[in-house]
Amino acid sequence: MTPCLKVVAFDCDGVMFDSREANRAYYNHLLEHFRLPAMTPEQLAYAHMHTVDEALAHLIRDEATRKDAHAYRKRLGYRPFLKFMEMEPGLVPLLEALRPRFKTAVATNRTDTMASVLADNRIDHLFDLVVCALDVQFPKPHPEALFKVAEHFSVSPGEVIYVGDSMVDQLAAEGAGIPLVAYRNPDLKAAHHIRHLAEIEALVGL
Repeated sequence: MTPCLKVVAFDCDGVMFDSREANRAYYNHLLEHFRLPAMTPEQLAYAHMHTVDEALAHLIRDEATRKDAHAYRKRLGYRPFLKFMEMEPGLVPLLEALRPRFKTAVATNRTDTMASVLADNRIDHLFDLVVCALDVQFPKPHPEALFKVAEHFSVSPGEVIYVGDSMVDQLAAEGAGIPLVAYRNPDLKAAHHIRHLAEIEALVGL
């Protein structure tokens, strides 16, 4: 890993948290509320990687129903589904080891749920910056979120690494010129592949 590394950025879903079951419960609840069928495995895979706007556009084709679904989800919130999220082993020790030598950031396609995810798991203080889909005009796979990370810390793309697990993350990293550390996805084109978050300590020279 480059000796000039200054920032370690993370995707949320699939990297910091195993949130597939939480997302399944969340979107299926919305669909059930509007008497629509539960997601197929393919729909779950899409919803898991994209913003809530993109997911609902994919799941609910009727515009009026989709508008009602957005109003309902904003009243509902995501907190009832946090119990289905499991923090990835080793996340907190890794973040504590990285700081203060490195800045830490999140770049995610989550929207208004990200703050509660971090706060309820008591790790919000371990990140110097959080960029979610609400903070950008173009969510991942567009590189805007990663551009914002580099700009915020006044560093070059080569001074950042991004830990991600999906093609959406790969495309965002490539677009930003930031090396990708692929987490548990050997199919991705990445600078490094890891199976456990603790491996990042060795990558960055800790």
